[in-house]
Amino acid sequence: MRNLFLGILALTLLFTSCKKEQNPFEISKHHVGLLTDSTQVKDLKTIFANDSIFKSISGDEFTGNTNAIDIYEKGGKKLLSLTPTQALDSTATVESVRILDERYKTDKNISTISTFKDIQSQYKITRISNLINSIVITVDDINASFTIDKKELPANLRFDMNLKFEATHIPDEAKIKYFFINWSN
Repeated sequence: MRNLFLGILALTLLFTSCKKEQNPFEISKHHVGLLTDSTQVKDLKTIFANDSIFKSISGDEFTGNTNAIDIYEKGGKKLLSLTPTQALDSTATVESVRILDERYKTDKNISTISTFKDIQSQYKITRISNLINSIVITVDDINASFTIDKKELPANLRFDMNLKFEATHIPDEAKIKYFFINWSN
């Protein structure tokens, strides 16, 4: 009986000590820090208890547009900008997350201070979209979109809206302007 009790105690200690704590700055396909793809707006106060949450409400309740929710550190540094699936609905989930703080990184060390070469060497690029002032690199492996300003491109590629961009068109040192994780279906 005593050996059975000691065995159960040992197993309990083993399992509880193996519990991995979530890194508050880790990005994956289904989470950004403690925020997940199923997090509801009403849960943000709990998740970001040590931070400040700013919800801009601009009368969009009549148009159906969503309002951004910004997360700031207590010191005032902006960390994230969240877009919920529905405006003014506390049960709405987070649809997209704009990463603003360089401490947020993927498991392959990609952050807001990474370059195109970093992205290309770590992930399979799904699509490159040509917009007016920027290009958007999509990586489906982590539900991410990286925006690069066209000012980072050679001058002969900046103004051709019909150009189908290839990875070879983008300089390795091109910097990320925006980094988004998208959870919309």
